[in-house]
Amino acid sequence: MDRVKVAFEPTIRLLALDQILPSKMLSAAVIESAKYKRIAASLAEVGLVEPLVIGPMKVGDAYPLLDGHVRLSILKEQGVENARCLVSSDDEGFTYNKRVNRLATIQEHYMIVRAIERGVSEDKLAKALNADIAAIRRRRHLLNGINDDVAELLKDKPVGIHAFQKLRQMKPIRQLEVAELMVSANNYSASYARALLMTTKPADLVKPESKVKAGLNGEQIEKLERELTAVSHDYRELETSFGDDTLVLVIAAGFLERILGRPTIEAYLTDAHPEMLQTFRSVVAAASLDQTAQAA
Repeated sequence: MDRVKVAFEPTIRLLALDQILPSKMLSAAVIESAKYKRIAASLAEVGLVEPLVIGPMKVGDAYPLLDGHVRLSILKEQGVENARCLVSSDDEGFTYNKRVNRLATIQEHYMIVRAIERGVSEDKLAKALNADIAAIRRRRHLLNGINDDVAELLKDKPVGIHAFQKLRQMKPIRQLEVAELMVSANNYSASYARALLMTTKPADLVKPESKVKAGLNGEQIEKLERELTAVSHDYRELETSFGDDTLVLVIAAGFLERILGRPTIEAYLTDAHPEMLQTFRSVVAAASLDQTAQAA
């Protein structure tokens, strides 16, 4: 069995900031961005959690910085003299953070809950995340009123806080239906959740009397409900048959590709049935594109 090469040196080095050489300059837009300010607030409150990443070979008297330009800039602004650094075993100039999946909303909720359980105050979390206490509390109570199965289904999905507010107005069974529709459509926006809320029957709402009509009369609401139900039904049928249809397409395309690979058959179709030949080629091309998309 081949050994897996370790990407970093096993020990973290403490280096002076003037020994770290940035490979790019930060633009004014980056420095003024909300993300920059959030990282600055976090560094000021809890310090450097994620080490900087430097290359293994010195450039003059300094090590090239591979990842952590924003953190380095902020540390210099804050008057910090030293920083912990990971030394990469390869001198690759890509950004490591681009290979890291960002926290989904539910995962962020779990992180905040665990931090509070371990004694971190809401005020300190707010400062570390550059948010107000009200925002921290909203994230802390994100799953209040949310069915456990729904939370599990959406735990790694980019669902915003406002979408959860819409889900919270529905009963558990309807929450699950809506969550499945969001996953199927790959649409986690608050507007989509609101549209699904609008088409929810009063019996499936926690408070039927509070259903928001958004200026629609009863007849328009009923029509919208029927149309969305029909679309959802058609979508699920297509989703169910998609796998079988794709398999048939691949098998048919493979057969046609072998047939068209014979010069005599291709020549005959070219002369006698050019429109049929074009259709066969389209089927082969469609299957090739589908396989390429799946591989990507």
